[in-house]
Amino acid sequence: MKEVNPVANRKDVAKLAGVSEATVSRVFNEVGPIREETKQKVLQAAAEIGYYPNAIAQSFAKGKSNNIGVIVPYLPKVHLMSTHYFSELLSGIGAKLGEKGYGLLLLFQSPDEPKDYVQLFRSQKVDGCIILGSKNIPGEIEALSKLKELQLPYCLVNQTFSGYLFHTIDADHVQGSFEAVSALIKKGFEQIIFVNGPLEYSNSSDRFQGYSSALEMAGIARKDQLIFQGNYSRKSGYELAERIAPILRNSEAIFAANDRMAIGLMQGLSSHGYQAGRDYVLVGYDDSEMARMTSPPLSSVKVPLFEMGQLAAEKILELLTNPEHQVINEKLPVTLIERATTLWGQSPKNTL
Repeated sequence: MKEVNPVANRKDVAKLAGVSEATVSRVFNEVGPIREETKQKVLQAAAEIGYYPNAIAQSFAKGKSNNIGVIVPYLPKVHLMSTHYFSELLSGIGAKLGEKGYGLLLLFQSPDEPKDYVQLFRSQKVDGCIILGSKNIPGEIEALSKLKELQLPYCLVNQTFSGYLFHTIDADHVQGSFEAVSALIKKGFEQIIFVNGPLEYSNSSDRFQGYSSALEMAGIARKDQLIFQGNYSRKSGYELAERIAPILRNSEAIFAANDRMAIGLMQGLSSHGYQAGRDYVLVGYDDSEMARMTSPPLSSVKVPLFEMGQLAAEKILELLTNPEHQVINEKLPVTLIERATTLWGQSPKNTL
């Protein structure tokens, strides 16, 4: 597909198609009778030079779909809707859109699929889009830049891009991680294992920053041998238990970047005879429903995912009426919730 050419205009299309600018306007606005031959000539000329009416904004003048597209990643064998993260965000988005009379159109995107968010607006299926699960990979910034350039209503959730001013709703993951690790340090732990997610997600980078800052503020040197990386799945936490178990004798504190990895760790370490809250302390992240159901219950950083979804929906509706809205960049606060996995009466061993 021909890329959008922001410089091309209706005069260029008219010249190439051999028709008047008024005819080009009638074709794109679907006004009045137009011969099919003339219509196809105009559309072909527009495609050749990469012109789309700005506005795709004109679709709003003609009528709206009253749907907001919510883009989520499609990963085979992963039931995203059963995860706390996506279910809470979508519930928040759906609740707010429903209040305002809008529908939610769920759109799945494969990791290897070319990024072209503008196409959603060309098809007139949605009036705006909320993007979940975005990450810093080739093509993503370019696709988002096109949305921004065309002033189309969009909003990222839980992802930022350094150096780029995209509309974003996020949580304060730097502060959340800082508070979690600082709480462990106050309990007397200095050798704190950190299990992070992939760094292509900005919240992984934020959590690493919070972890590092807490250690630095306490005068504790960060040690690479205590830092591990999973992929935010329970399975990755379970598999990392094989590498973490041998060093638990000298380091009894673990901070995991989400609850799913933390729960996987608990399960994996139990097969080595280690029990959370008895042999080591553990803090997860997200405060999912499963954190309260584990045995023992998991300490975790509560992220207001439902509220983030509501706010993203609220902001996208504001953008519908004001495409030139100032850049949205809001971060919601998070809270450390302590449960049995960090209530440990033994004296920590702090030698490695």
